[in-house]
Amino acid sequence: MASRCKTTQRQAMAPRKDHSRGRLCYEDKPTAETAMTRTGETPVSRDPSEEIAMLPFPENNFLNLPDELSDPRTARFFILPAPYEGTVSYATGTGDGPSQIIAASEQVELFDDELKAEFFQCGVATLPPVPPADTPEEEMRRLAKAADPIIQAGKFLLTLGGEHSISYPLVKAAAQAHGEISVLQIDAHADLRDVYKDSRHSHACIMRRVLEITPRIAQVGIRNFSKEEFEACPQQVANFITPRVIRSDPKWIERTLSLLGEKVYITVDIDGLDPSEAPGTGTPEPGGLRWLELCDLLRRVFAERQVVSADIVEVRPLPPSNQTEFLAARLAYKLIAYAQLR
Repeated sequence: MASRCKTTQRQAMAPRKDHSRGRLCYEDKPTAETAMTRTGETPVSRDPSEEIAMLPFPENNFLNLPDELSDPRTARFFILPAPYEGTVSYATGTGDGPSQIIAASEQVELFDDELKAEFFQCGVATLPPVPPADTPEEEMRRLAKAADPIIQAGKFLLTLGGEHSISYPLVKAAAQAHGEISVLQIDAHADLRDVYKDSRHSHACIMRRVLEITPRIAQVGIRNFSKEEFEACPQQVANFITPRVIRSDPKWIERTLSLLGEKVYITVDIDGLDPSEAPGTGTPEPGGLRWLELCDLLRRVFAERQVVSADIVEVRPLPPSNQTEFLAARLAYKLIAYAQLR
């Protein structure tokens, strides 16, 4: 009954329209601008808002909103699907995460039970997926190309992975647009290796790469890390907000906030949550955060800091269950809601 009522509510907003308004290519191919550069002429610089105006309407959008509420020309929030899993080292399947999160979002109630309001009216546009590249380096370029115009235009970009390596160009783009930023990482793993399986852009190295962008990181939920990480990054290890800290220190959120600057990028690896709540992930670890602990932390961070962008990664669908995809969809809508409270 609830799903039937919800579908009627969305359909009543407005009918879906034609979705062929524009095309978007993330692949690194020659364009008119690069061609002019090669001939020595001054390239034409397109305003980010102009690039956004050319974005297409995907057939399936986050929350299944009508066109007037998912129009990239007017939306405040943007959803970027990034189905990349090129460096996955254990269970595969995170490449299916973005599409399944978007599919599950159709069943997310638009009225937030905690905040007693709806938060979609400001507009939530869904971008076309970034095609997975053959190499991590090319994937970083494609993600940067997709993210830059959105972030430069002052929009809130929420990226859905895919594996955790996708965060690096997104954090870098946020730092270029907003200046000095800090990063809040929700994760079971430290991800502080310098190189893993011959790649500096492995999912196991993401926070080491982030440290090259900003030294201010807060790592929450960490409960698995290597001897290499322990010895190479002692200050970060000392600052871990582990599940034991969360359950023993009533001021754990204040400790987390103290590690962050004024501007914050949030990256949520879904395995930061306990597997009882989010079983669909590549490397589940026991003893993780609970849903309400995560919500309490995120609400405080949004209230007391300027959150500029975010991602949710490492969702691995486990059909026939859609438990983790639905949780991730609810989490994405929570981030959109909390961003409007400040």
